[in-house]
Amino acid sequence: MATIGFYGAGNMGQAMLAGLLEAKLYAQDAIFVYDAYKPSLEKIKENFGVKTLTDSDELIQKSDIIIFAVKPNVLLEVLPQVAKVIKNEQLVVSIAAGITIDTLVDCLGETQKILRVMPNTPALVGEAMSAVAANAVVTSEEIAQVLAIFRSFGKAEVVPEKMMDCVTGLSGSGPAFVYLFIEALADGAVFEGMSREMAYEFAAQTVLGAAKMVIETKEHPGVLKDQVTSPGGTTITGVKVLETEGLRAATMAAVSAATKKSRQLGN
Repeated sequence: MATIGFYGAGNMGQAMLAGLLEAKLYAQDAIFVYDAYKPSLEKIKENFGVKTLTDSDELIQKSDIIIFAVKPNVLLEVLPQVAKVIKNEQLVVSIAAGITIDTLVDCLGETQKILRVMPNTPALVGEAMSAVAANAVVTSEEIAQVLAIFRSFGKAEVVPEKMMDCVTGLSGSGPAFVYLFIEALADGAVFEGMSREMAYEFAAQTVLGAAKMVIETKEHPGVLKDQVTSPGGTTITGVKVLETEGLRAATMAAVSAATKKSRQLGN
């Protein structure tokens, strides 16, 4: 049976663990977790029943797939320390934002199997959107293995690595943009007399339902929008205001700005 190791036990690592166990992709005794912060390991062991380790080298030696679920600055510190233990046949998966495959290759060598993955925070509720890129020595079967891991707590797709900054601007930063929109929808309802608690529930469920319509019907968002906008009705009146105030252009500019910032951080 394949084994998987998590270097890091933060919120994202815990979200991934929950997805893996719920999907029954790996048995509890095939999952290992290392974290330098002992209380995190105790929490992991209590909540998930997987094997926790206090030695990072031991984690690597026991794992066929090693997922580095740590911040970028931490990853750059620990990789040189553990590089000597990692073997070429192991899959190294990094979810550290901005750390390129070339940077990982510089630390681990050109023959190391390396995947760079960008999940987003909805992983915490099992609804992540993850982008996966791999270097040339990773096989299609190995990519499928990693896709299965990230699809256990949401959706995941293979993208060219050059698109990772765009992914950061869209699905990485996008949840914050959506939260702003939900808050604005709710504020509009509060202005019209609805209670704050009810307004947030109605706004959030409306966004959730609309997103599900796009995903499940496969219809173009514009087609779905047209189905709601009756001639001379309430919706087209609101749409006109959003277009006049520049919602579409502002959203496009926000994604582009976040993408450009990601490129700057990567350099």
